[in-house]
Amino acid sequence: MVAVALMWSIAGVVTRHLEHARSFEITFWRSFFTVLSLVVILPVWRGRKALTELPWRSGLFWLSGVCWAVMFTAFMLALTLTTVANVLVTLAIGPLLTALFSRLFIGHALPVRTWMAIVAAGSGIAYMQYGHVSVGQGWAGFLVAFCVPIAGATQWTMMQHTHDLGHDADVPDMVPSVLLGAVISSLVTLPMALPFQASVHDMALLGGLGLVQLAIPCVLSVLAATVLKAPEVSLLALLEVIFGILLAWLGAGEAPGANVLTGGTLVIGALVANEVLSWRQRNGELAQNPSSTPRSI
Repeated sequence: MVAVALMWSIAGVVTRHLEHARSFEITFWRSFFTVLSLVVILPVWRGRKALTELPWRSGLFWLSGVCWAVMFTAFMLALTLTTVANVLVTLAIGPLLTALFSRLFIGHALPVRTWMAIVAAGSGIAYMQYGHVSVGQGWAGFLVAFCVPIAGATQWTMMQHTHDLGHDADVPDMVPSVLLGAVISSLVTLPMALPFQASVHDMALLGGLGLVQLAIPCVLSVLAATVLKAPEVSLLALLEVIFGILLAWLGAGEAPGANVLTGGTLVIGALVANEVLSWRQRNGELAQNPSSTPRSI
């Protein structure tokens, strides 16, 4: 998940180097190249049947695909309705929603340390943007941006529930849902992306985003969700914000302010503390019962 967050984070610095592509055209081409990448990746990884035997009749497959499509699309749409800072603050509530969903819908009792880490990480990101948030931007942008953490929380909670039920054999069938989500996102954003303005340089960068920033990490995140608990996946995904700031600083000269450095330290500290405590708990359980293999919480 750390590697996934790093790959997700390259979008900001790459888009800073685009020449002509803007807004929905960026979203369309990124989703389109994700489709092309997965059409190659899935058959190589899982054989020729990966594309010919998709679980079209599975409700979970369609729900997962819609979740991916919402996450691929809603972020860019929200940026057209409100400021980037407002969108990021809204996205910061993702771990809280995931924890709430997993508690309400699948009955997970989360340890106090995980709740504290989620609150600390969310507070850190909110503080990072505190000096830039504009009050009174309207509800439209907030509501659209709010779709992203809702979709993410639904996705991770659904994957966690599948694992808890012992249906691990069904989880690989959910990986192609990333492809379905990219197809839906491409179809939805195409009308708003016209007329195309991207240069050859832009197309090369957006093609790289489709492969490295969406296709590969999204598949890996689905696999990670079979091992980690839903709130932990969502919490680790927050590293995307930290990595993205650093890459924009190093690759595009966007130096972060003091509030960004302070908030970023709080986020990373919360993640590290939660992981260290979880590691110690697992080791303690193994010491007491060597035959057990407790999962991360």
